[in-house]
Amino acid sequence: MEVVLKNKYGLHARPATLIAQTAKPFASSVSLEKGGQVVDAKSIFGMLTLAAECGTTLILSAEGPDADDAVAKLAEVIEGFDVDD
Repeated sequence: MEVVLKNKYGLHARPATLIAQTAKPFASSVSLEKGGQVVDAKSIFGMLTLAAECGTTLILSAEGPDADDAVAKLAEVIEGFDVDD
């Protein structure tokens, strides 16, 4: 699923932490992709290496028993970031 970062600071420490905290309870492996670089959405450091800026389209995917729920919840979190988060 594609999601667009809307906050003006991009994927910095605070939203990366929120994404990781949201992803960790899911049994599925969850990943974010930007420009062919794929990282674990449960890893704050991994997400920061994407250097995703405002307006960046990320591909969110998951594999495992609760993959659909994980993708839906993380898409909701990412798309819910305010412009100023």
